Amino acid sequence: MGLSAERIAEALGEVAAREPAIARAIERAGLPEPRIYQPGHATLLRTIVGQQVSVASAASVWRKLEALLGVDMEPPALLAQDFDTLRACGLSRQKQAYARSLCGLVAEGALDLAHLPPDDEAAIAELVRIKGIGRWSAEIYLLFAEGRPDIWPAGDLAVQVGIGRILALAERPNEKATRALAEPWRPHRGAVAILTWHCYNNPTL
Repeated sequence: MGLSAERIAEALGEVAAREPAIARAIERAGLPEPRIYQPGHATLLRTIVGQQVSVASAASVWRKLEALLGVDMEPPALLAQDFDTLRACGLSRQKQAYARSLCGLVAEGALDLAHLPPDDEAAIAELVRIKGIGRWSAEIYLLFAEGRPDIWPAGDLAVQVGIGRILALAERPNEKATRALAEPWRPHRGAVAILTWHCYNNPTL
């Protein structure tokens, strides 16, 4: 499961002791709330469903899939459906390909989400084997579903904007710069990422 409020507070406390800008951001904006997803294929399937559509549209598709497949969304149940049935639920041809890629890997035992490699980069490499799951989606899954403490999604726009605000940078850092900026905060970059999202949405900063 994702990082708890206690783990976030402890990790940010350690980083703030070394980085005054982080300490100031926490003082002004407060500690962020935890984001916790359920580990497993259903969370990744929901990520696929939500790509490039509104929250309301994704929720509508998800409800239809639950009615068709059951709340557990078992991979064999999805794989057994034909194109038109899944299309009626709102899944485009592309998203059906992504969903079948995920469910096929899980059903065949080629992807064991309960035992992903402990090394973060190796785990990301496993997840991006799924069609439609890129590095960002893999990082979000590892941070919010597995609670891995040192995940740093440097390609995320809100992380870039948030860290720029926290550090009072003149302009938003790009992905490479965002990755470099966070090196001193290992092994607690996951908590800092959660703080950046918190600060991105906070008008006091």
